[in-house]
Amino acid sequence: MSTTTGTTTKTLALWVAYGTNGVVGSIRHVDDEYQVTMAGADTATGTYPSLASAKGALHSHMTPGSAWPMFQEH
Repeated sequence: MSTTTGTTTKTLALWVAYGTNGVVGSIRHVDDEYQVTMAGADTATGTYPSLASAKGALHSHMTPGSAWPMFQEH
């Protein structure tokens, strides 16, 4: 748990998404939201209310026609 400007941010889980050529992104469960970050990106792509919607969003940011990635919780 870390404190930033008087608020507490709690990371509950992390999922790494693997495509056919390696890591394509990750999903972090922070507080009550799921933050999607694509591999190589400096900032999160977006924040979603559920893990299922975050997985769908991550897949939608992959190259068109890409297979559904494998998600591994860390």
